[in-house]
Amino acid sequence: MIELKNIHKSYASRDKVVEALAGVSLDIAQGEIFGIIGRSGAGKSTLIRMLNLLERPTSGSVLLHGQDITKISEAALRTLRHKIGMVFQHFNLLTSRTVLQNVAFPLRLAGMDKQARTERALALLELVGLQDHAYKYPRQLSGGQQQRVGIARALANEPELLLCDEATSALDPETTQSILNLVLDINRRFGITVVLITHSMDVIRSVCDRVAIIDNGRIAESGEVVEVFLHPQHATTLSLLSESGVDADGWKELIEGVPGRIVRLTYRGHSTARPLLSQASRDLDVNLSILQGQSAKSRIRPMGSWCWLWMPILRAMSHWRHFFGIIRSITRY
Repeated sequence: MIELKNIHKSYASRDKVVEALAGVSLDIAQGEIFGIIGRSGAGKSTLIRMLNLLERPTSGSVLLHGQDITKISEAALRTLRHKIGMVFQHFNLLTSRTVLQNVAFPLRLAGMDKQARTERALALLELVGLQDHAYKYPRQLSGGQQQRVGIARALANEPELLLCDEATSALDPETTQSILNLVLDINRRFGITVVLITHSMDVIRSVCDRVAIIDNGRIAESGEVVEVFLHPQHATTLSLLSESGVDADGWKELIEGVPGRIVRLTYRGHSTARPLLSQASRDLDVNLSILQGQSAKSRIRPMGSWCWLWMPILRAMSHWRHFFGIIRSITRY
């Protein structure tokens, strides 16, 4: 659906040129939830704003359904943006208008008559669970409720693409999860492609199909969320995972000077719930110590992310081959 080809974006200041994006290439499939994660200043907000050309690239192409939208007219771009909804970090609601009027505002700009836009806005408020708050003002709502209004407004013109720019970073954890569940429901119900940026790996794990890690204006790595969590390749990815509780080095001081062998086991899918380690221990007649590990759920399926094990030195290489044979047989889908 979306393809970014060698995107560069530079900003000129008085004494230097700052390169916010440096040759970014990505593809986003129709109907998926795609996450973009990075630290402050990494370029993620600039990148997501390329998708509706709120920011224009210095060079490179932005393709939507195969069409390079950097080359279309301003009139065609305004029409295109009706099919791209955007949800903002700080809600950006019109404080002098009611919740209903906020949701109906894009429809008014699109020229829809008052009765039709009111009916559409009320239906969207029901979708996001705010039908009883239609005639309140934003100041009368909680942060989570205001973001639900923002989501309803973004859906007003029946978009095929929903952009979420740090949509949960101003919310508490419980409210964040409720908003993420709503985004998941919208994606499943309507097949809308969702692109979200965040600084939280937990957000990525909860809702995304695929993820790109951006660092200093470049894509450090990308792929399916499960693969990136299980087999991180870049230092930035490891650091972000560590901040969410996945510390790949935390076990080292536990086994310093202790003889034995360390095994890193990763597993996913329904094998997460199977008694893998107890079976291996029984078959090998050896005790296993779990030094560190984490199990989690990735979007809609279980994901046993990783586990560090300590094992005494086995008596023969055949035991190692048998151990890894057990692992392979149990961890298949």
